[in-house]
Amino acid sequence: MKALITGITGQDGSYLAELLLEKGYEVFGMVRRASTESFERIEHIREKVTLVQADLLDQLSIINIIEENRPDEVYNLAAQSFVPTSWNQPVLTGEFNAIGVTKILEAIRLVDKKIKFYQASSSEMFGKVQEVPQKESTPFYPRSPYGVAKVYGHWITVNYRESYDMPASSGILFNHESPRRGLEFVTRKITDGVARIKLGLQEKLALGNLDSKRDWGFAGDYVKAMWLMLQQENPGDFVIATGKTHSVEDFVKTAFGHVDLDFKDYVITDPRFVRPAEVDLLLGDPSLAKEKLKWEPLVTFDTLVKMMLDADLKRLSSGK
Repeated sequence: MKALITGITGQDGSYLAELLLEKGYEVFGMVRRASTESFERIEHIREKVTLVQADLLDQLSIINIIEENRPDEVYNLAAQSFVPTSWNQPVLTGEFNAIGVTKILEAIRLVDKKIKFYQASSSEMFGKVQEVPQKESTPFYPRSPYGVAKVYGHWITVNYRESYDMPASSGILFNHESPRRGLEFVTRKITDGVARIKLGLQEKLALGNLDSKRDWGFAGDYVKAMWLMLQQENPGDFVIATGKTHSVEDFVKTAFGHVDLDFKDYVITDPRFVRPAEVDLLLGDPSLAKEKLKWEPLVTFDTLVKMMLDADLKRLSSGK
């Protein structure tokens, strides 16, 4: 089996590449041409994957790599993935997260409609939630340019599936973290900050809304669900979540508690980190994934926070 992963250098791409290699796949990773290339997350498997250059903004480059490599499965994980940036760069976010999806689907349609396609949809599509918990049939109400673009990417995937009978599926993934999460994301900002405070490298941790609630899971668990979706006889859309919610304050409290510190002594609220339109509560209902995919999240919230913090303590202690 051959698989093409867009966004292979990201958190999810690196875990998915590991999983597919374990399953005996030949893995191709789509990367953009850049003067400085960052392969840190896949350095340990760099020799085992084939990196191919293309860009979500360039239709012809996508057609070419699909034609040349003929993958059995395509996982579209590439995106402008940081929600706050989407307010500063709304057009670019739309180009990557909406139009980019269409370009990949169109390339598959032109080359080989039998190629299985996975689209990385997002719980941010639910935004101002219309019901709790959120399931596959919950109406979308995005609250950021990122969420809006992801809704387009989701529906264009459904549209190509229904219009051209293409085996295209979407995973509506709720927040999923790991030690490979980017430092700009609040969870990693917390674990990195707590590690720095514990090691005497930093005095305070500035955060935005501590009351926001999210359904947090481990990225390594969630990529298994992506693969399982493309092994089904019939394509479809699945909510991937733990079914449990925690506040940002819970995350902070757990992280500081792990190193025997009281978060109240170190955390300050900074209005710069509050979103223009807040998403207050995300809580997924993974019943369909559990029933159809036989998927279960294995890593608990507490274990996840401690895993991330331990990795940051180790990294900072070694002077990296």
